[in-house]
Amino acid sequence: MTTAPFFGYSRNALQRLFDWKIRGVRWIEIIGVALVAVMIVSVYAAKAAAARESSRIAELERDIRENRQRVRLLRAEVARLEQPARLENLSRQIGMAPVDVRRQADEAQLPHLKPAAAPASPAQPQAAAPSSAPSSAMSAGLFADDSSDEAAQ
Repeated sequence: MTTAPFFGYSRNALQRLFDWKIRGVRWIEIIGVALVAVMIVSVYAAKAAAARESSRIAELERDIRENRQRVRLLRAEVARLEQPARLENLSRQIGMAPVDVRRQADEAQLPHLKPAAAPASPAQPQAAAPSSAPSSAMSAGLFADDSSDEAAQ
């Protein structure tokens, strides 16, 4: 029986709380309207954020499509540049020729295969000199190492 007065008291307090009025309007109605307004604003903000994200996604998808197109074009360009007939034509234009597959040499023959350095004539441009210089410098360096290894043995 002690619980009955408690519920009666809390019911009275709760009833008084809901009946309290401010200038003729119940305060609970004011709070309800405020909550609805907050929900409307939050839904609008969420919708605006979703629209921004949607436009960002569309922009990224457009960038992806453009990059895929660029990759396709670059792959086509690489395929065109790597065509064996084109490379063979270019190599012939600059004086290169295929190496004979039967041409083999052992270590003893390597110094004899080294091309003799031709004196540069004034009619030849200096651009030709660097192409022969690295091969002769490289072969000289390789042979110097080989000869020191042979001398050590």
